[in-house]
Amino acid sequence: MARSGAIFNPYTHTPDEFRDAVLVAEREGLPELWIWEDCFRTSAFAAAAAALAWTERLRIGIGISPMPLRNVAATAMEIATVERLFPGRLLPGVGHGVLPWMGQVGARVASPLTLMREYVPALRALLAGDQVDAAGRYVSLDAVRLDAPPATAPLVYAAAEGPKTLRLSGEVADGTVLDSGHTPAEVRAAVEAVRGARAEAGRAGAHDVVSYVVAAFGPDAEERAIADVGDKPDPHERAVWGDPAAVAAALGAYFEAGVDDAVLLPASRVDLAEFYASAAEVSRLVARA
Repeated sequence: MARSGAIFNPYTHTPDEFRDAVLVAEREGLPELWIWEDCFRTSAFAAAAAALAWTERLRIGIGISPMPLRNVAATAMEIATVERLFPGRLLPGVGHGVLPWMGQVGARVASPLTLMREYVPALRALLAGDQVDAAGRYVSLDAVRLDAPPATAPLVYAAAEGPKTLRLSGEVADGTVLDSGHTPAEVRAAVEAVRGARAEAGRAGAHDVVSYVVAAFGPDAEERAIADVGDKPDPHERAVWGDPAAVAAALGAYFEAGVDDAVLLPASRVDLAEFYASAAEVSRLVARA
């Protein structure tokens, strides 16, 4: 079933605004609120745990936390702890991280693809309660098993953009997070790459695809949405705007392209309370379609 959520953007809103934003999202009935962890801003897992503690129904997506910053066992412990405290409400994702920032903290790896190929399967196995032994280029584990794995392991998402990473995400992850600013046609090509690689790898079951989409509601919505897309070609195909009904209708092109979850990224100059109220209405319209 197609679904929709929204994002708390750490570039346009400060950590001091996060609690109020989360409470508004819960009050308005928004099903999912996604965050991400960029150096050197807000911690993904601390923010996710706090948001889940403040609410009862809201799901929190992490799209994403950089793999090079944490040993895979530490990431598994973080996810397992949050999942056991708030079962079924965490959507954890990992990714390469911005390479210059990884270099700033001494964590940049020579082959991000190799790291993902080693890291994501190990993370999924640890969350499943397995004992993991690994002697890879970047992931080294000696009989590691979580003492308290989740009762049900959450899906592990991987962020992907380039063709090699898209295919690798399909091979090793449970879901893929696609960044904003893409046309539905570009998203379709990405989805086909992800799911094609999953099939070639012989993996059964569905692969959940999340796509961020720039969105704007209210006065000057089109102007603000297009401005946030930047100088890419065909900017009108890379964002959605209007009232909730218009936005829900525009998201149909992304669902037709194979996306499971269209997550709305607020365009600049936005009142978050108003945005989340409108985004919640979009999610209801999408669910009923």
